[in-house]
Amino acid sequence: MTQLEKPIRILFVCHGNICRSPMAHYVMEELVRRHGIEDAFVIDSAATSSEELGNPVHPGTRRVLEQQGVPCGGHRARRIRPDEEGDWDLIVVMDQANYKNTLRRLGLGAGSPGAQKVHMLLEFAGEDRSVADPWYTGDFETTYDDVAAGCNGLLGWLGF
Repeated sequence: MTQLEKPIRILFVCHGNICRSPMAHYVMEELVRRHGIEDAFVIDSAATSSEELGNPVHPGTRRVLEQQGVPCGGHRARRIRPDEEGDWDLIVVMDQANYKNTLRRLGLGAGSPGAQKVHMLLEFAGEDRSVADPWYTGDFETTYDDVAAGCNGLLGWLGF
């Protein structure tokens, strides 16, 4: 691998930042660690809402990550700040509501240059659908499968 001038900065976003986006955050960190390219990335996650601010990763997310051998750190839910669009190369959302709310929160119009960095996670897996929210479905395993497919696809899309 060639040395990058600066790391690729990726922010994963979901509604509450306790289930899907921290799952994607930790899965992506583990993927780049396994490829030995962790220094080429800065990865974080955030919410579009303020409902779960300060709360830890949902126990179901923590459980499925542990089952998959993915370390899950001391994350606390945070909300995406209106001024942080410029901090990220990619902002990866879990569903259409997150997409719209992320653009709104960042003050971006749908066709603006900043909006071009906002993508749905499963786009990278060749899917035109959302990552289901396990807060409602209770199915953290299916969510993990979708997140892993999206993160692997994203890594390939980035050329790694």
